[in-house]
Amino acid sequence: MSDPAPVTVLNAEGASPFVLLCEHASNHIPARYGALGLPEAELARHIAWDIGAAALARRLSALLDAPLLLSAVSRLVIDLNRPPGVPTSIPERSEDTIIPGNAGIRAEERAARERAWFHPFHDAVTALLDRRAAAGAATIVVGVHSFTPRFQGVDRPWHAGVLFAGAEGFGRALAAAIAADSALVVGENEPYRIEPGLHDYTVPVHGDARGIDAALIEVRQDLLGDAAGIEEWALRLASALGAAAGRLAG
Repeated sequence: MSDPAPVTVLNAEGASPFVLLCEHASNHIPARYGALGLPEAELARHIAWDIGAAALARRLSALLDAPLLLSAVSRLVIDLNRPPGVPTSIPERSEDTIIPGNAGIRAEERAARERAWFHPFHDAVTALLDRRAAAGAATIVVGVHSFTPRFQGVDRPWHAGVLFAGAEGFGRALAAAIAADSALVVGENEPYRIEPGLHDYTVPVHGDARGIDAALIEVRQDLLGDAAGIEEWALRLASALGAAAGRLAG
C-alpha cells in the first residue's frame, strides 16, 4: 500500500486570518519501517500522535473558514514540530517507551525522512504564508495539538494550554479568552513551553521569524475522546480565537 501524501491542505483560500497547522495529526508509519518495532497498542497512544487533534483542527477550519495543513506521518517517524537534527526529531525514546526502529539510524536515513515528510509539510506552510503575505492578508499561525492527561506518572491539571514565545500579546489574550469559562484550568506555556532550536519549529520559524503572531493550542486528550467533546472544544476555541484577534485589532 502506498503512503499518503506528506501534507493535506484544506481550504487554502479561506478568508480567516488564522492559518491552522496540525503537525501531529497522524499515527501512520510507512510499512517499510515495520511499525518501528512497536506493538500496535503503542501506536494508538499519545507517543505516536496527538489524539483528537486532527478532528478538532478540521472542525475549527470549517467554523473559522481557515486554511488547515495536516501532517500524514507519525511523530515517531519524524516530528514535524522539531528542528531537524535535534534528539527529539526522530526519538529513540518517547515517554518511557523505547523506539527500536529509531535506534542508531544513519545520517542518510535521517535525511531521507526529512525529504519525505518534514520538508514537504513545511514547504507547503511556507508557500501558503508567502502567498498571503504577497496578497497583504492578515495572518496568525495556530498549531492545534493535544496532550496526555498523565505523563510519566504525573497528572496534569490543565484542560488546555496556549504556548507562545514572541507573540506574547496574542498568546495571553487567547489563554484569557479560553479561561473566560471559570470551570476551566488554562495554562500559559503549560504543559510545555516554546524552546526555539530545541523542541519547537512551528512558532519560531513560521511565526516569530516572520514577525507574525503564532501560538500552539493544547487540549487535554480525554476531553477530545468523542464527537461531542470535539464539537464542544471546536466551538469554544473558535470563539476564543476570534476574541483574541479582536483584542489585538482593538
